[in-house]
Amino acid sequence: MQSRVQAAVPVVYVRDIGLSERFYALFGYEIQRSGRDGESRWSYLQCGEHTLLLAFVQPPLIQVELPLLIYLYVTDLAAVREQFDQAEHGYDMVGYPDHAPGGEMRTRDPDGNVVLVGQRTAVAAHDRVDTTAPEARFSLIKQAAEAIARRSGAPSACQVASSDGSPCDRPAEIKLADSWGVTVWSCLPHADEALIDAPGAFIATEDAQGLGPWLHRRAGK
Repeated sequence: MQSRVQAAVPVVYVRDIGLSERFYALFGYEIQRSGRDGESRWSYLQCGEHTLLLAFVQPPLIQVELPLLIYLYVTDLAAVREQFDQAEHGYDMVGYPDHAPGGEMRTRDPDGNVVLVGQRTAVAAHDRVDTTAPEARFSLIKQAAEAIARRSGAPSACQVASSDGSPCDRPAEIKLADSWGVTVWSCLPHADEALIDAPGAFIATEDAQGLGPWLHRRAGK
């Protein structure tokens, strides 16, 4: 019988455990366990069936070019916004995309990681709030597209079909991949949709730091 994943625990490396614990408490996460190993510390958070592991390590990890992107679905986005207002922690309302008809907001955790928060249950038109940052939704993906553009060129057109199956006429700006080796060049809107709805999808880079060059070095080539 094939083994199946029972749970997935995102690990977020942080600079200040206490500060990050208070931030994620705004979403309802509570500390279940915590500990330390020498100067390194960790904190295991849980909200319902969902878990998050905060880790502070020494020496600190080298930061990558792009920050982490965390997407959280919540049952009541208005209540989350109220929590953030009370904590005086900034956020932007991004809009009402198809995958979050109840609204979507964008904020950053204490380490600069982007946290997008969406509500799957739709709200009536008169309950919608104004978008405060029309371009916020794609800001992280735009950073990735700019980084990729500095290293290599993209094909002229998006390779992802529209929802009705017709070809997309937007330019390709970012390369996506998954753990099974599938790759595709995409426009920003389709990249945003894929990263949320396609399990295992991630932003691919065109640099020389992948497994292939490592294997060649091991073989002395």
